[in-house]
Amino acid sequence: MCRDGLFAVLHGSYRSLLFVGGAVGKRIPVIRIENLHHRYGDTVILRALSLHIRHGETCAILGRSGSGKSTLLNVLGLLEPLQQGSYHLDGEDIRQCSASLRAWLRNQKLGFVFQHFHLLTSHNVLDNVALPLLYRNVPVVQARRRAAGVLGELGMYSHRLQRPAALSGGQRQRVALARALVGEPAVLLADEPTGNLDAETAQEILNLLLDINRQRALTIVMVTHDERLAQRLQRRCRMHDGTLVGE
Repeated sequence: MCRDGLFAVLHGSYRSLLFVGGAVGKRIPVIRIENLHHRYGDTVILRALSLHIRHGETCAILGRSGSGKSTLLNVLGLLEPLQQGSYHLDGEDIRQCSASLRAWLRNQKLGFVFQHFHLLTSHNVLDNVALPLLYRNVPVVQARRRAAGVLGELGMYSHRLQRPAALSGGQRQRVALARALVGEPAVLLADEPTGNLDAETAQEILNLLLDINRQRALTIVMVTHDERLAQRLQRRCRMHDGTLVGE
């Protein structure tokens, strides 16, 4: 059963407790989905889907348009309700969680990167990256300091005062990646993160993702149509007609 938010704040994330246990902790999947079903009205989107992803793994979700990839990612990201089946995120039973605790888990445990960047055009780069920390009530000065540090890691510090409109597509995706990482999530969920980029820039972004995976043991789940990119991840899960059909 889920702990309430106060317990989580006082005692730290369950992820930290798992890593204290060493190899025993690392054997526990950070994502564990069993027999997931999901529908919109009378249309079945996901059916009898099960998926385990361990701490530090990189996993590509492949499949044609309409196969259910993005819906699966939305369920993993707690952006869609869990209709039928079970989902454990970093040890937490999502079915037993209140709406407020699901929101807390989404903010604390997950980072998101999208194809279309979703940057605020009215804010500069630094404040776009700091935004998730402000939602956690981190003081503005501290949030900006942490945002600047992540931008430095991704080679974007010199652009921190620019608006997104002044950046190239690859630069915008680096900013979006920095925003996803600034909160130190357990899992990074990426929905076609290179879909709007040329082949060379797409490889650069994937290089960054894999470097971050190695440095932080960050779990990465990436939806993609690009077989070449998928081959560079540790696992490749293929979807067809709402379920996984193999790796």
